[in-house]
Amino acid sequence: MNADASAADTGADARPEGPGTGRLVLLTTSHRVAPGLLSWPAWQVLRAADRVLCAAPDHPQLPYLSEAGIRVEVASPTARELVDYCVPEARTAVVLTSADGESALTDGLARLAGSGRETMPDLELLPGSYDLPGARLLDLVQVMDQIRAECPWSSIRTHEDLAKYGLEEAYELVEAIEAGDREELREELGDVLLQVVFHARIAQDDPEDPFSIDDVAGTIVEKLVHRHPHVFGEEAAETPEDVKAHWLRTKAEEKRRTSVTEGVPLGQPGLALAAKLASRVRTAGLDVALPAGEGVGYELLAMAVRAERDGVDPEAALRAAARAYRDAVRAAEGGEAG
Repeated sequence: MNADASAADTGADARPEGPGTGRLVLLTTSHRVAPGLLSWPAWQVLRAADRVLCAAPDHPQLPYLSEAGIRVEVASPTARELVDYCVPEARTAVVLTSADGESALTDGLARLAGSGRETMPDLELLPGSYDLPGARLLDLVQVMDQIRAECPWSSIRTHEDLAKYGLEEAYELVEAIEAGDREELREELGDVLLQVVFHARIAQDDPEDPFSIDDVAGTIVEKLVHRHPHVFGEEAAETPEDVKAHWLRTKAEEKRRTSVTEGVPLGQPGLALAAKLASRVRTAGLDVALPAGEGVGYELLAMAVRAERDGVDPEAALRAAARAYRDAVRAAEGGEAG
């Protein structure tokens, strides 16, 4: 069976077949694309077909094909029936496939073609619509909707219930990055993404101030466009430093903060918090002396500020050292066991 992979190929194949062969087209569509948005080769073959069939009476494409004047038979013919229909009179039949595919039909066609005793029509797999990049995100939203509606645990969760999981998943993502494990990284990114979609779905149920995942996406899109005038506007940025300057300027315009400390989350790990404050101070050009005090806390603060000044992430550096310490502990335990 020929699978036409490009629109150019399928467009050429939309011409009528010569006598004596016939044509059988399996037309696939994506449920992630709005019904009715079909490729031009798909519309060509649908309009030229002698017969269009679909096994699913609730297929989302059917109303749009009806509006276009294309008659679709709701039927599930066998491979034998379709071959007998197409071949003698060189007719074209189109089967609009369901989301689950047509395995019984394709298996039957394969058996007939493989027997060597059958005159077969030209068999084609024609994609009528394609997934766009990010299309699987629509599946995630749909799955989350169903879970929220039907799962006894998920249906009663609140933002507060999920807060700890957001922290856990973020830490697990960092660990996957540090370990350099690509498979683990992909999985942890999915877990973090789930937190975003889950919170957005909970927010959708708020009786006073609801918002949806589309509102969340729209907000971040607007922010990214505004903070990248060198990409979406007329400003220029030749270096990463130029980009950072654009980002900080537009961010300051948006937030209108009265202090550089505003927006710094105090709940983050101590070294990361100290480094973030030091970064804000340095970027603003402020001359702020470190507070005087005794004890390891003030020593760590000074070290974190120095690390940030030198371009080192103190939190990541300490984590790397802690992993080395963990390995040393395991080595010592192994030595004692021996």
